[in-house]
Amino acid sequence: MSSGTFVDRIDPFAKRSLKKKSKKSQGSSRYRNSQDVELQQLPPLKVDCSSLEQEELFIRKLRQCCVSFDFMDPLSDLKGKEIKRAALNDLSAYITHGRGVLTENVYPEIIKMISVNLFRTLPPSENPDFDPEEDDPTLEASWPHLQLVYEVFLRFLESADFQATFGKKVIDQKFVLQLLELFDSEDPRERDFLKTVLHRIYGKFLGLRAFIRKQINNIFLRFIYETEHFNGVGELLEILGSIINGFALPLKAEHKQFLVKVLLPLHKVKVLSLYHAQLAYCVVQFLEKDASLTEPVVRGLLKFWPKTCSQKEVMFLGEIEEILDVIEPPQFVKIQEPLFRQIAKCVSSPHFQVAERALYFWNNEYAMSLIEDNNAVIMPIMFPALYRISKEHWNQTIVALVYNVLKTFMEMNSKLFDELTASYKAERQKEKRREREREELWKRLNELEISSRAPNKDQNLLTNQSAGGLIQDANSLGAGGAQLNPNQLSSPTATSTSSSSPSSANSTGNNNNSTASGIGTAQPPGSSGAGSALSAAASQQNASAVDAAAALNK
Repeated sequence: MSSGTFVDRIDPFAKRSLKKKSKKSQGSSRYRNSQDVELQQLPPLKVDCSSLEQEELFIRKLRQCCVSFDFMDPLSDLKGKEIKRAALNDLSAYITHGRGVLTENVYPEIIKMISVNLFRTLPPSENPDFDPEEDDPTLEASWPHLQLVYEVFLRFLESADFQATFGKKVIDQKFVLQLLELFDSEDPRERDFLKTVLHRIYGKFLGLRAFIRKQINNIFLRFIYETEHFNGVGELLEILGSIINGFALPLKAEHKQFLVKVLLPLHKVKVLSLYHAQLAYCVVQFLEKDASLTEPVVRGLLKFWPKTCSQKEVMFLGEIEEILDVIEPPQFVKIQEPLFRQIAKCVSSPHFQVAERALYFWNNEYAMSLIEDNNAVIMPIMFPALYRISKEHWNQTIVALVYNVLKTFMEMNSKLFDELTASYKAERQKEKRREREREELWKRLNELEISSRAPNKDQNLLTNQSAGGLIQDANSLGAGGAQLNPNQLSSPTATSTSSSSPSSANSTGNNNNSTASGIGTAQPPGSSGAGSALSAAASQQNASAVDAAAALNK
């Protein structure tokens, strides 16, 4: 392959390079190497041993697991990594199967071990143009140990021996805030564990619920209005879906404000496709809780409706259909006009996927029942777009779907359908007539412009011809006479002045010469008569040219 061929294949607008990026692993941006502490193998924990000895061994193992290792070098300290892995597995099994093992003394030790291993500064993304839909995520290098730490944490929270009174002393607002920051991790495996852990904390600690909702609110607002980048939006929305499902009725003003001020603006972010399914679920959960929120939600979606992104339009249409599945008839009446005006625009879209998704609404039985009950309002909105598309759309699948919708309308209300058909055709005839009148008007204006230019051209031509004739006459009248300038023939005044100037100049010059030298100079015979005749002829012909031009203008 020649270099020219390779260059031709490069897309200058592509964000990513041609080379496929391989899956990479990364560690934390800092390491807490505990001064090269060498781990020693400890005996396994046993459930049937005395509780005092096991509690001491339990705490020793927890402290042993606080040592961090550098996983960017897979061959370094293999023995220590294996000892820690075995200890974490032992801790997980001990918490799961043991009874009475979670005493008050071990709570701080467990949370300390979890904090040391999990809470870290996340490294910046190695790919600034990272596209989660196409690019592979950068995985956490230390995941072999992190996964086991998360499992220990989950077993701890889900244990039958867990007591919230002891737990709230060590799991506080600062701990939750650091946990929420980890949701920005690029590794989807870590975010999945975090989702479960946060949900368990929300369920067990009633005093932290309002704080968790507030901090999620802040994360979303920062994501919408500042960064537009946060990897864990989908996971946080999934948690909120179950939280919203448990809201008591009537809904608090705080929850309604969260819906309108946070969840709805999340629709305008350009990476909506990454979390739209979870977002739509949260919105529908709100509407099932309180039907009166339907109107502000639908109007909010129409406000943020995409103008240039067909993919987002398809997602919006899908969410609208989910809302129609749970909407109540009185609420539908409030939003039917603005909603179906937007649907009519989508049906008219040249992008066939948008038009197809909008036409699929007529396959929804509940939506069809709502449309049938309100056909007198909806049919006049939809009919012009449907009729026009049936004649003009480029995609035959869309045309077939439109014919089916028109057939449904005709069966639904044949009288109104005939009236709309006649009205549409009459309006089309009026438009065609107005178009013809507009074209005729422009044609007449062009003709008037051409006719107004013609006299000016004739006048200039006649004036130039007259001036040329006068110059020829002047040259033939006297060999000693002065040559005439055509510019001097432009007006009668200028012509008379020019024709009289030679004799004046001659007399003035003769007087000056006589005065200076004291000797009179004789004029050539016939020179004065030739100048007078030239002046008279020039004035007469120029006046005739001006009169002819004026008559032509009339």
